[in-house]
Amino acid sequence: MITVVQRVKKASVTVNGAVIGAINTGITALVAVERNDRAKDADRLLERILNYRIFPDENGRMNLSLRAIQGELLLVPQFTLAADTHSGSRPSFTGSASPDKGRELFAYLQETSGKIYPGTQYGQFGSDMQIELTNDGPVTFILKVPAA
Repeated sequence: MITVVQRVKKASVTVNGAVIGAINTGITALVAVERNDRAKDADRLLERILNYRIFPDENGRMNLSLRAIQGELLLVPQFTLAADTHSGSRPSFTGSASPDKGRELFAYLQETSGKIYPGTQYGQFGSDMQIELTNDGPVTFILKVPAA
């Protein structure tokens, strides 16, 4: 699995003109499922997102995690992150999970995050979404959890 993690002051996701998820200070994570990913990879990715130390401590150093600051989390499915862009002028999606598998693992990620990090907000798999955010810093990282 792969995710782009962004430290945000605020973020929201809109589908068909309606806001379906919104957060204040926290993390917006765009998440892609790759072909060989399984539930345990989603578990590992979620733990990395929640514990990744990207928030400033009292000295301004990135030493605090989302959990430590009790920030908010917005998870958004983003299948294009799994694209192979190594050559040519068009992305290849051969490494991406099938839509059914992607939907299944994102649903699993939603269920799991809802249990271990209540209040998590979500985008909607397979929908045309508009994401608005105020990136704080900007601070953006790519996290990858190889399929186990």
